[in-house]
Order: sequence, then structure tokens, then C-alpha cells
Amino acid sequence: MHFRAALVFRVTSLGRVKSIGGSMFNSFLSKFKTLFSEDSTPGVISKTAATDTVADSSTDADHNRVVFKPKKSVKPSKSAKEVKAVPAPAVVDPQIEARANAMLENARRLEADVKSKEAEIFQRLKSLNDKEKYLIDKERNLDQEQQSIKKKIDQIDETYRKQLEKLESISGLDVDKAKTLLMSSVEKKMSAWVAKKIEEHKDDLISRQDEIAKELLSEALTHGVTDYVAEYTVSTITLPDEKIKGKIIGREGRNIRAFEKATGVELELDETNDIRISSFDSTRREIARLTLEKLIRDGRIQPVKIEQLVIQTRGEMDKILLNEGKKICQEVGVYNLPVDLIKEIGKYKFRFSYGQNLAKHTVEAVKIAVALAYELKADVNTVRLGALFHDIGKVINDQEGTHVELGVDLLRRYKMSEAIINAVAEHHEDKPFSSAESILVYLGDAASGARPGARYEVHEEYLKRMQNIEEVAKSFPGVTSVAAYQAGREVMVIVEPSIVNDDEATVLSQNIAEKLEEEAKWAGQIKVTVIRELRTSSTITGSKINKNAVKNDE
Repeated sequence: MHFRAALVFRVTSLGRVKSIGGSMFNSFLSKFKTLFSEDSTPGVISKTAATDTVADSSTDADHNRVVFKPKKSVKPSKSAKEVKAVPAPAVVDPQIEARANAMLENARRLEADVKSKEAEIFQRLKSLNDKEKYLIDKERNLDQEQQSIKKKIDQIDETYRKQLEKLESISGLDVDKAKTLLMSSVEKKMSAWVAKKIEEHKDDLISRQDEIAKELLSEALTHGVTDYVAEYTVSTITLPDEKIKGKIIGREGRNIRAFEKATGVELELDETNDIRISSFDSTRREIARLTLEKLIRDGRIQPVKIEQLVIQTRGEMDKILLNEGKKICQEVGVYNLPVDLIKEIGKYKFRFSYGQNLAKHTVEAVKIAVALAYELKADVNTVRLGALFHDIGKVINDQEGTHVELGVDLLRRYKMSEAIINAVAEHHEDKPFSSAESILVYLGDAASGARPGARYEVHEEYLKRMQNIEEVAKSFPGVTSVAAYQAGREVMVIVEPSIVNDDEATVLSQNIAEKLEEEAKWAGQIKVTVIRELRTSSTITGSKINKNAVKNDE
């Protein structure tokens, strides 16, 4: 291939291009053309070819390159003699030859790959053509078979119609009259047999009704087992290390005394890292537990900090009730209730009925009633909500009426369905049962409350006795708070220092002890402790600080 266009070589510097001589370039170009020329004989370089191009001394300023252009032909003079070309020895660069061989080998390999792919494509096209031909033949056969089947169906229909016409002409009845006659005959024969079977099943159910009821109840009671743990008089907290125990006690026991005074509970510490919070009042005990957990996390345990956290925790009682209500609802599978109603459910944890924790009783009743509802194909959602709300009236303390009436009024305010309200209103048989769901709610409540060990009067009497002691002490003027400890054997009374002075405090303790002896009807010794604490504080603003004193300190 002859080079007809100009060869362009990139250079990195104009100075280097100018230094290249024309003769050196012509020699290089001759060798290059010898390697890649198709018409030239290998190893021979013609003199004419070697002089076809000359270097143009001008440079391309835009691209920083030198442009070589073909040399203008010069006509030889008539007197000039033709000079015979002398073959020059071929000089081949080994690197260029190696690159050329590699390119040739790569081209051969690509050509082989293309031929292989071409053969594969041809083979696939042939396979597709064979499949297409097979499918066309199959479709043609199916069409023929379908036409044959349609003809046979038409023949069968025609035969059936002719046979039916013959039967109608022979019997004198059409199809509808024949069906009616046949059904009436069968019903007459089967009615006596059906009646007999129904009576047999009735007798069997009557004889086995007690057994079936026992099976259903025993199966439902197994679902009443819950993981909900109710705390009756003691809550337990595990300390992370022994150092915290020392901080809780404080120097000469001042921290633990301040905690018991502020919360109205009793702390019991032993050699282990467990602290027991004892109080008959579950609300008071929960506030003390949460306050103690905050103190342990904070690490700054001192009387002032204790009082601040107790006040803060009491202010967060709504949040505590909401969290407890959510736990109970999740335990029984109820969601999306109004927030205020969830708070009322949260009060279950702090309410006891005949010694049975109301939260635990409600969870058990719901699970038992729901299990029965599944067995009897009743409305599960109505039974679930009815059992959850059946004792909600017991946590309403600011209104008069029975817990059934209060519960019904509360549910009507939240626009609950009439079926749920009836289940709550009828769970003590105050009204006749209006549905199967009401009966199941009643059974769940009765099964949870009547099981052995669920309720015990001793605990209920104990709570009433402790409440009576505190109410007697609170009846005296000047008393701000009362806390009964040690099953009522110790009573701590805190008075307002502006109303009761030191002398009156001594008299007050004696009066409270005498009244307890008369009204509480408590056997044994009762220790009454009256605490009168006066605190004063002053505040100074920064503008009144003695600046000279500050300078002297510096």
C-alpha cells in the first residue's frame, strides 16, 4: 500500500522537530515503507520511493506537529541519463516484526472464531426451522381432531334429544314433572330415616354434654396460663455493683431515710445485690421503683436529688399508666385503642380484687374466653374486648356506682359496639345473657377468679387494714402524708411545720396512737413516728456580689 496522504507525527517539543534532518527522516521512511508496502519487493527499497516525501520545515502551530508532504516531481532534463536503481539491503527492526506477527496471529484467531460462530448460528437456524415445521403439523392435526370431536358431540346431542322425546311420549310426562315426582318419592322414603338419625344424635349429645363441656373448658383453661407477673407487696431491683448500695444507704443512713420518707416505702437490703421495695400500696411502690432506677443511672444519690426525682416521677404517672396499659393490650392482642382508654387499662396493675391482681386476672380471663370463642365459632373480637373491659369500672374512683355501671358508662363514652357493652353489663348475670359472646366473657371471668389459689381474702383484708391505719393518721390537722410499714407495726407521719410546732408534734404522735388503738382494732404494738422538718433557703443575685472580695480571691 502506497502512502498517498501526508504522514503526521506527534512531537512533544518544537525544538526537537526542528533538529531532525531531512536525510535522517527519508532513511527512516524508506525502511518503514519497505515493511508495509504491498507492491514493493521485500528487502529492496527503490530510490524513487525513498525520495517521494520531504520534510516540510513549517510546523503546525495549532497541534504542535511537523507535516511531511510529497515531494514535487521534477522532470529530468533531456540530457540526463536514467540511473539504474541499486537495491539496498533490507533492514528490519525485530520489535516491529514481532508486532506484525502478533497482529497477524490475532487476525487468524478472530477469523477462526467468526467461522465457528457462523457455523453455530446456521445449526440453530436449522433447528428452529425443524421445530417450526413440527408445530405447524401439530396445529393442523389438532384442528382436524377438534372438528372431529365437535361432530361427535353434535351427534350425541341429537341422539339424546331423540331418546328424551321417546321417553316423554311413552311416559306421558315432561322432564320437570318427572323430576318433581322423583324427588317427592325420595323425600317420603328418607324423611323417616332422617328424623330417626336426628333423634339419635340428640340423645348422644345430651348424654355427652357434660363430657364435651369439660373438654372445652379444660382446653380453654390451658390457654389461661400467662407470663404476666403481678407484684403484690414487694418489688425487687438488682444493683450493678456493691458501690451503688453504699451510695443508697449514704452517710449514717441519711440517703435511705430520705428515700423512705419521700416515697412512703421501705427498702430492704441484704448481702446480695438485690434491693426489695416493700409497700402495700402498689402505686407508691411503682413510683419508688422507678425513682430508684433513675438514681442508680444518674449516680448522684443525695437527699435533695431523691426528693426531686420522686416529685418528677409522680408527675410522670400518666406516662407510667400508658406504658403498663400497652403491655396488657399487647399481651392479649388488642391494638389501636384510644390513649385515654389505654391509661385506664394501665391502672389494672395497681388494683387488686379479693387479693388477685386485676391485670393478671384480666389477661387470664381474655385468653380463656378467646379460646372458648374459637372452639364455639363465636365472634372472637367481641369476646376479646368484652373480657378486657369487663372490670374496667373497678379503676374508676371519682364516680359513684357499681363497677359494672361505671364500666358501661365509660365504654359508651368511647362509642364501643353494643355487643361489647352488653358483654360487660352481663358478666355478673345482672341481666339475662343476650348473646353467646356475653356467656363466654362470663365464663372467662369465672374461670380465672375461681381457680384454686387465684384469690385469697387474707391479702384483701391486709390491704384494707393498712389503708385504715393511714386514713386514721391523715384525719388529724397538719398531717401532709402518712406511710405504714412492717405490716402496720410502724407508722411514719409527716406534718406541716407551719401548722404543727415541736411540742404539738409530740402530742400529735400520742393522739394518733390512741386513735389507732380505738378504731383500727389492730392487735399488737404500733409505733407512731411524727416528723416535722423545717427548711429555709435564700437566693442572692450575681449583681450583689462583692467585686472586691472576688478580686481578693483571685
